[in-house]
Amino acid sequence: MTTILSTPVPTPGAAHTIPESRLSHLLFANTRLAPLWTLLRLYVGWQWLAAGWQKATGGGWIGADAGGAVSGFLTGALAKTSGEHPDVSGGYAWFIQQVALPNAALFSHLVTFGELTVGVALILGLFTGVAAFLGGFLNANFLLAGTVSSNPLLFILATWLVLGWRVAGWLGLDRWVLPRVGVPQARAS
Repeated sequence: MTTILSTPVPTPGAAHTIPESRLSHLLFANTRLAPLWTLLRLYVGWQWLAAGWQKATGGGWIGADAGGAVSGFLTGALAKTSGEHPDVSGGYAWFIQQVALPNAALFSHLVTFGELTVGVALILGLFTGVAAFLGGFLNANFLLAGTVSSNPLLFILATWLVLGWRVAGWLGLDRWVLPRVGVPQARAS
């Protein structure tokens, strides 16, 4: 006896919608978990805000001394490019030498104001997915420069916030702002 499949065979090159599993929907699209996502978002946001504030109010990051602290950080990263198991890859060392160090003052401002912006956006729940992505990008660069500290944890949490962006900003400004910029509103599930 021959069994005929009732599921249509996908057409190559055509667009297809892959359904979301119940677990994925619960974790990343159900507003009942918004309080949990909010706590996570606030924690990560506070970490970024505190780091940016420390740079903005300390020396060597912005103003007349801009570039001093980041030059020291990047010089230290270059020292980690040698040995049997270097912490910084040759490709990233090239980026440090050819791009970042010659523009240390610019990168100093970018890091400081980037951290502040990510922190404020996450705390407010404003463009949560974008803010978390940019925070993860900063964490990835710090990791590539050989700095561990809290960066692995914050990178993981930022990745989760990117995945849960639909719910992570629900108890924040995203609930009202995203529909105004064209993101469809949530419907009852």
